[in-house]
Formats: sequence, C-alpha cells, structure tokens
Amino acid sequence: MAQEILCEVNNCTFWDNGNKCTAEKIYVVSQKGQQANNSEETDCKTFTPETH
Repeated sequence: MAQEILCEVNNCTFWDNGNKCTAEKIYVVSQKGQQANNSEETDCKTFTPETH
C-alpha cells in the first residue's frame, strides 16, 4: 500500500508543502462507472477546498 500520497492541488485542505496529501484516507472514483481507462477519467472525492 502507498505510504506517500502526492497532490498538486494546493487549495485543498489536505495539501501540505512538497505536494504532500495529509488526508488519513483517499477516495477516488471513476467518472464512467466502476472502471477507468486513464487518470483523466478519475476524480478525487477526498478534495475539500481550503477555507480562509
């Protein structure tokens, strides 16, 4: 299992320096049912916009 999760979405609540994701769990879904053919067909449902 992956120990290091990287993310470049720096306006996410879980984003940290070095493009690290600090979320305890990651939830990724396919845009087209239960299978995806490439990363463009997926979405990270863990994303939460940072509030100021």
